[in-house]
Amino acid sequence: MIATPQEHPKMTVEEYLEWEAKQDCRYEYVNGEVFAMTGGTIPHNDIALNLYRSLYPHLRSRGFRVNVSDVKVQVTPQSPYYYPDVIVSCDPQDLNARQFIEKPKLIAEVLSPGTSGKDRGEKFNYYLKIPSLQEYILIDSETISVERYSRGEGRMWLYYPYIAGDIITLSSIGLEFPIELLYEGVVLAG
Repeated sequence: MIATPQEHPKMTVEEYLEWEAKQDCRYEYVNGEVFAMTGGTIPHNDIALNLYRSLYPHLRSRGFRVNVSDVKVQVTPQSPYYYPDVIVSCDPQDLNARQFIEKPKLIAEVLSPGTSGKDRGEKFNYYLKIPSLQEYILIDSETISVERYSRGEGRMWLYYPYIAGDIITLSSIGLEFPIELLYEGVVLAG
């Protein structure tokens, strides 16, 4: 999904949460500004759903929550609020959440040409500051390629690239699967 800037006056977090609940589309919130979420491509959507389908049966019996696209994450109580493509939380407070997830364990973003820069830059920098976050996954929507960032010691993050034929390991939730599972039924650019 692509966030596009909107012509709205700056808002407080409280104003944003109240205002967005009345809108027809979703808006991300960063430092008082709102950004409309526009539709993604079919491959983008298919990849996010393939990841969700891989995660759900593994997580539902373990008391984890997994959501796709339409659930926002609160990076801090002040800002920002983003809509990741897939989000996993096992925090008891998040299991009953109604507005947003506060303590994600895993966040995944599907990269499209229009979103790649923001997902690798702004969102990357903010997400890695979330204390509960253990893994950040970037999935390419045009080629078979996945990047995984896994929390190490202190402020260290470990980088794991995956290509065709690899087995992806999501250590934070104890799951492994072939990378091809994410691209099942996806028509790649080429």
